[in-house]
Amino acid sequence: MPAESLSFIFINAALANNFVLALFLGLCPFLGVSGKMETAVPMGLATSFVMLVSSICAFGINLLLTSFDIEFLRLISYIAVIASAVQLVEMTLKKFSPGLFRALGIFLPLITTNCAILGLALFQTFKEYNFLQSLVYALGAGAGFTLAIVLMAGLRQRLALANLPTPARGAAMSLMLGGLLSLAFMGFAGMGGH
Repeated sequence: MPAESLSFIFINAALANNFVLALFLGLCPFLGVSGKMETAVPMGLATSFVMLVSSICAFGINLLLTSFDIEFLRLISYIAVIASAVQLVEMTLKKFSPGLFRALGIFLPLITTNCAILGLALFQTFKEYNFLQSLVYALGAGAGFTLAIVLMAGLRQRLALANLPTPARGAAMSLMLGGLLSLAFMGFAGMGGH
C-alpha cells in the first residue's frame, strides 16, 4: 500500500499505530471507562466525534495560522477547539441521555485533556495531510480508540466472573490486560511503516 492512500492512513491509525495500544495516548479513559460495555461504547463514540471535529478544525486553524505566519499559536488554538467540542458532546449527552451522562461521570470532561485528541491534531499537522487525509486519519484514530476500549471492556467483563488471586484483582489485572492487548496490536506494526 502506498503511504498516501486513504486506506493505508485509516488502517495505520486504527491498527498499526493505534493511539491507545501502540502510541499509549488516551490511557485515562481507556482504563477508567472500560469496566462495562455500556459505558465503553458511548465513550468511544464520543471520543471519535471529538477527534473528527478537532481534526477538521485543526486543518482549518493550521491553514489560517500558517497564512499569517503565527504557527506558535497552534497548540493553544487546538486546545480551545478540543475543549469546545467536548462541551458540545457534554451538553448533548446531558440533554438527551442523562443516565449515560452520569455513568460516564468525570471521564466525559476528561476528553478535553485526552492527549490522544491533541496528538491527532498535532500528528496530522506535522504529517502535512490534506483535508481528506485528515478526515480519514481522524476516522481511523476514532475507530482504533473505540476498538481498543470495547475490547478492554469485553475482557474486563469476562474477567469479573473469573476466580482470580487477590493480588491480581482490580487495577493490576486491568494493566496486565492493557499490556497484553498492546502486545497483540504490535503484530500490526509491520503494516504501519513507522
